[in-house]
Amino acid sequence: MLNRLRDVFASFQKNDVRYVVIGGIASVLHGVPRATFGLDILIEPTAENVSRLLDAFTAAGFGTAQLTSVDEILANEITIFKDFVRIDVQTSTPGLLFQNAWDRRVTMQYQGQIFYVASREDLISSKRAAGRKVDLEDVRLLKLADSEKPTDPSQS
Repeated sequence: MLNRLRDVFASFQKNDVRYVVIGGIASVLHGVPRATFGLDILIEPTAENVSRLLDAFTAAGFGTAQLTSVDEILANEITIFKDFVRIDVQTSTPGLLFQNAWDRRVTMQYQGQIFYVASREDLISSKRAAGRKVDLEDVRLLKLADSEKPTDPSQS
């Protein structure tokens, strides 16, 4: 999945899009072993950021970006872009405010490409608030992974 998203993340970076990865991919990146088929991102819900997001999608080859507008994205909690991969863009999500998630984001890297992911704590909060069975299972596995981390620094 990350291979197909590398150009998207590069375009986000180039266009200075403020976002954090949430959802299933964020769970996987924090160590939960599960399959997921799309990318969920929480964006800063401002006209300037959404404009940069649409520019980034267009540059990354997402033709669907030209079928919507800044105002339409801001008017909805979720906008789905589906070209070669599905990306759900959220302007709000249960249990998480963008600015807090941005301040606590984790910077990760894949094949030299930087991208931003919600912190483990924010991801747990969001998934707990969503309350779906799959989200609650992710919470359980994230907490299990936390409890299995070595406490002695010499064990890491």
